[in-house]
Amino acid sequence: MPAEIRKTLLHVEKTLIEGNKVAKKPLILIAAVAVIKNPWVDLKKPNQFVDDLKPGILDVAPGLGEMLTSMIIKEAGSGDAVEGYGKSAIVGLKGEIEHASGIIHTLRFGNFYREAVGAKSYLSFCNTRGGANSPILIPLMDKNDAGRRSHYLTIQLSIPDAPNDDEIVVALGASIGGRPHHRIGDRYQDLKDLGHDFDNPASV
Repeated sequence: MPAEIRKTLLHVEKTLIEGNKVAKKPLILIAAVAVIKNPWVDLKKPNQFVDDLKPGILDVAPGLGEMLTSMIIKEAGSGDAVEGYGKSAIVGLKGEIEHASGIIHTLRFGNFYREAVGAKSYLSFCNTRGGANSPILIPLMDKNDAGRRSHYLTIQLSIPDAPNDDEIVVALGASIGGRPHHRIGDRYQDLKDLGHDFDNPASV
């Protein structure tokens, strides 16, 4: 059966001034969040362990990925407007990290978002366990260029009443723009300075 969704949340923040200096282009961060019933936890069965997670993943992940992607695109205005992207999940205290991972680490979840924004990079991610009001951390990077440090960002928020013990908080994040006063260079300049090959950055 599809995800049992208790609530959704749309988080939007716009940074106009950073470090006492007005941003030439405001940074906009967007997070689309859903609080769902953990399909693998039944509080009436405290010692339950589900070996095969795939049926639950197939039931829950596609619809959830499609819904959260739609929330992001609606707020951003278009897929093209999204520059940085990422995903995150927090499983409640009676669940496993594997449950959080199962929802977000499948192409059946992420491909909706990847295709909607025309991305080439992998979706950066965070999967944790915690109680209500735990910080939701959504790491972001450029959707097409993993070495573009201006778009190494993290969205942070929390929901006072989620996740409950038998819930999972699932989120997608987006940025329109990068850090307002980016000035630390990028990965490519470091590799050039170190004399390393981009395809073998550790020179091993």
